[in-house]
Amino acid sequence: MRLDRYDIQILQILQQQGRITKTGLAEAINLSVSPCWERVKRLEQAGIIEGYGARINSQLLGKQTSVLVEVSLNSHSASSMQRFEHAMTECEQVVDCYATGGGVDYIIRVLCDGIDQYQRLVDSWLASELGIDKYFTYIVTKTIKQTTTPKISEIP
Repeated sequence: MRLDRYDIQILQILQQQGRITKTGLAEAINLSVSPCWERVKRLEQAGIIEGYGARINSQLLGKQTSVLVEVSLNSHSASSMQRFEHAMTECEQVVDCYATGGGVDYIIRVLCDGIDQYQRLVDSWLASELGIDKYFTYIVTKTIKQTTTPKISEIP
């Protein structure tokens, strides 16, 4: 799907102001409401806009521990990786999971109620034979930057 400057503007605005009204969005990009809303629907149908939601400050909801985990698997077969990836998608404490090239196979971010809960989680992964060869744990002591709205580049 080819995006023009109006599409890019719509995405930039919705990314920052997901609750903006149809009229407000149309005014912000200098289009009438109907064509603007048709563009939004087209972006949704194309899967470019996946959904809408609120950014939640989890630290204000309760004391949570953020843990980064590097994981290397003992087998790199498609079935081994699929089994591991399925387990990560099903685990509610896993908030991010990235397959990586280089020294480790996956980098995972876990949010848990404390180190004890994190260790029980890792123990359950090891007991369920997900093929974990080794893992390294990094406790996040301070978040310096966390972006949920990556920059959308302008079209030349």
